[in-house]
Amino acid sequence: MCGIVGVISKQPVNQLIYDALLLLQHRGQDAAGIVTMLGTKCFMHKARGMVKDVFRTRNMRALPGTVGLGQVRYPTAGNAYSEEEAQPFYVNAPFGIVLVHNGNLTNAHALKAELFDIDRRHINTESDTEVLINVLAHELERAGRDLALTPDLVFKAVAAVHKRIKGSYAVVALIAGYGLLAFRDPFGIRPLCFGTLDTPEGAEVMVASESVTLEGTGHKFVRDVAPGEAIFIDLDGRVHAQQCAESPSLNPCMFEFVYLARPDSVMDGISVYQARLNMGETLAQRVISTMPPSQIDVVIPIPESSRPSAMQLAQKIGKPYREGFVKNRYVGRTFIMPGQAVRKKSVRQKLNAIGMEFKGRNVLLVDDSIVRGTTSKEIVQMAREAGANKVYMASAAPPVRFPNVYGIDMPTKEELIAHNRSVEEIRQFIGADALIYQDVDAMKRVVAALNRDLVGFEASCFDGHYITGDVSAADFEAMKTQRASQPEDEDGPERGRLALQSNQGGA
Repeated sequence: MCGIVGVISKQPVNQLIYDALLLLQHRGQDAAGIVTMLGTKCFMHKARGMVKDVFRTRNMRALPGTVGLGQVRYPTAGNAYSEEEAQPFYVNAPFGIVLVHNGNLTNAHALKAELFDIDRRHINTESDTEVLINVLAHELERAGRDLALTPDLVFKAVAAVHKRIKGSYAVVALIAGYGLLAFRDPFGIRPLCFGTLDTPEGAEVMVASESVTLEGTGHKFVRDVAPGEAIFIDLDGRVHAQQCAESPSLNPCMFEFVYLARPDSVMDGISVYQARLNMGETLAQRVISTMPPSQIDVVIPIPESSRPSAMQLAQKIGKPYREGFVKNRYVGRTFIMPGQAVRKKSVRQKLNAIGMEFKGRNVLLVDDSIVRGTTSKEIVQMAREAGANKVYMASAAPPVRFPNVYGIDMPTKEELIAHNRSVEEIRQFIGADALIYQDVDAMKRVVAALNRDLVGFEASCFDGHYITGDVSAADFEAMKTQRASQPEDEDGPERGRLALQSNQGGA
């Protein structure tokens, strides 16, 4: 998962892109990068770390220009610890192209061989983004050979890209001397939207992963980029748009609504906050059917993204909602060696229980999802140590039983607590007195009700259905091998809510 932004303006954009990346920081904390363009010359700075640490005054001064793009990265493909794989990526032909990408190509390995053997292009990293930019460059070269580059030729190239690549992708690219290109995969898995701002100098257009980026920088939200659609913004700020996929359908990633996106964003016509409220309502029904609400004294969320669901659940079952955990927002990311003692210390550094909310009470803890289960186990133990009489756990998401291949840093199936385990076995592992999961069909139904144009959802980590139809057992083995070769990172989706979502405001 990553956050991407691109801007066409009539005034310097370095500070604007920096501000936009701060609003997207929750989507990635491993690396950040900005590229600006002055005339046809590119200026780039990228490094590992958070936005505020990567960009100093001297770096910002070295980013002149009125056109630019940026990215915050949480890696899911390639080498998570290589600074070379921070984005943006650049190729000098044709024209000069700079690109940022949110998502994951499922056929990147085959494309890499194809690029070398047929297109005569060399890929120097393990990043699927480098593969993507080279496919786009090759198709732009084919479409525009001996011709002046026009929006129609750009759209022709994007149509060819759609036919070659598989997986999830939201892309923003700069074409030197021409403008900004943005496009989205035919299933609309990863989010992308754009907005405008009228300035004294002229129209300013911003493309970003989430609507909150537009609102936070003063831009007026126009609309989401449709699945398979490409938009090309010329240097005068004119927006050209065309559908470039043969059979597009809207199937956004359900995990965006469960966990990834900021609650104040609206994605594909759906308020993320309202989606989480709706999940809390259906979760309340599951709780009522599992145990009498009279056995619950208080409902307590695990910060941050479970709060809307927990509030709605508490209201529906008629029990008080309380904040029982305080998160330390200033603990940095923790890269750990294997071992539960180290993981336990890390969780307790980031989260602390308020004893008075637990002592002598039967508490229902609400989390957005349960991935590995090790952190849930530790949180249940913290609640008991704080004096809870009974500790029940409810998950606003269904059991995470399958790996994700579309851009979420999800563990392999062997690491998933719900893979090949019953709910009772999971309950015993985490040590809760009761465990209640969201129902997958109910979750899809209540979120889909917020936008009738949806065809469905990409919910493979819950239902095992991989919407692109090209995912095989070999892909999972490759993921397993890749993860085994890298240090374990504490802040994956399960515990990222303690770090990644520190910038998510009130929820």
